[in-house]
Amino acid sequence: MAKFQRHVFVCINERERDDPRGDCGSKGGQAVAEEFKKQVHAAGLKRVVRPNKAGCLDQCAQGCTVVVYPEQVWYGGVTPADVAEIVQAHLLGGRPVERLVIPEAELTGKLP
Repeated sequence: MAKFQRHVFVCINERERDDPRGDCGSKGGQAVAEEFKKQVHAAGLKRVVRPNKAGCLDQCAQGCTVVVYPEQVWYGGVTPADVAEIVQAHLLGGRPVERLVIPEAELTGKLP
């Protein structure tokens, strides 16, 4: 089996309603994941790019979070309407969609 060139992880995590960070599940994560699957297949990338549903990516405060590997490009506030643009610009064209990129300084976690 060939290796995928990219993986697209879409957070569908759910938290308690009173969690101040919110969660990607309630911010449309499932719909975003389904739209990625549809758009990736329509673009002819079915065996090249793998869209994956993910548990917590620890960025839920940023809206529905998506990360593309191996580039490690983090997107926040992604909606189903944004998916076609990410597929065309980033997955096909190699250019991240800057308006959706989470700035490195805003990502949770620690730098090595």
